[in-house]
Amino acid sequence: MSLFQENRWLGRFLIVFGICTLVAVSFLFTAKSNYKEVSARCRETAAERNRLERLDPFPSDANYRKLKTGVDNYGGGLAKFKEELKEHSLPVVPLAPNEFQSRLRQAMIASTEKARASKVKLPDNFHLSFDEFTAALPNNEVAPLLGQELAQVELLVNILIDARVDSLSALRRTSLPEERGNAAMARPKMIERNIVELTFVSAPSAARKVLNEIASANQQLYIIRTLHVRNEKEKGPAREQVAAAPGNAAETAATIPLGAKPAGNAALNFIVGNEHIETSARIEILRLVF
Repeated sequence: MSLFQENRWLGRFLIVFGICTLVAVSFLFTAKSNYKEVSARCRETAAERNRLERLDPFPSDANYRKLKTGVDNYGGGLAKFKEELKEHSLPVVPLAPNEFQSRLRQAMIASTEKARASKVKLPDNFHLSFDEFTAALPNNEVAPLLGQELAQVELLVNILIDARVDSLSALRRTSLPEERGNAAMARPKMIERNIVELTFVSAPSAARKVLNEIASANQQLYIIRTLHVRNEKEKGPAREQVAAAPGNAAETAATIPLGAKPAGNAALNFIVGNEHIETSARIEILRLVF
């Protein structure tokens, strides 16, 4: 005790050192116990991972039955939807090249006679835009597709004739990829698009009827992609000159007895409403490939 009493600094140092040693030892034991817990948890996690890696991932029987039922319902709904779409698309029927050419001539004659009866003017030498096949036969592979497109174009022409347009100015179709020999190179699709461009002149009411009939056709799905409408009268009507002066008009009105109607020999001249329009449309004809 005399040593500590004589050297108080050394005594304080030894006391502080002893306290720090005890604290360090306690931290060491705590860290050791934590390490054991973490190490045990890591071994458990690694073992669980190895167990899961060796398992065959397969759902339970209940979940598998639900999944199979959902897949079957989706397949049934998709098949039903495809059948409904087929009802809105003219079918592809087997057709030989000579049969297609004969069918084309019959369609040309029928369209011409129907247009003549409805007083609809068609273009000269109207072949429904199948001019190249009036003198030459198509390939065996493309003949059925051309027969389908012929029926689709003929339906469009009948819509125009039934609406009693004034005239069909132009009708042009885009060749099918099969006609150009590009079908083998093209990636298979579920929906193909054939393009038809037509121009016709009619009254506004007839044009509205044509567009409504094309958009709502049940036999075939048509999509009107572009539409251009031009009035046949590009300029407005000129102001009419009054034949009588204001004073003379007042005198004339004064001579008409009260309650009497003016003479009805002067026809009404409508400023707007009588003009016709030229409509150009680019129409996509959907061809379902399934």
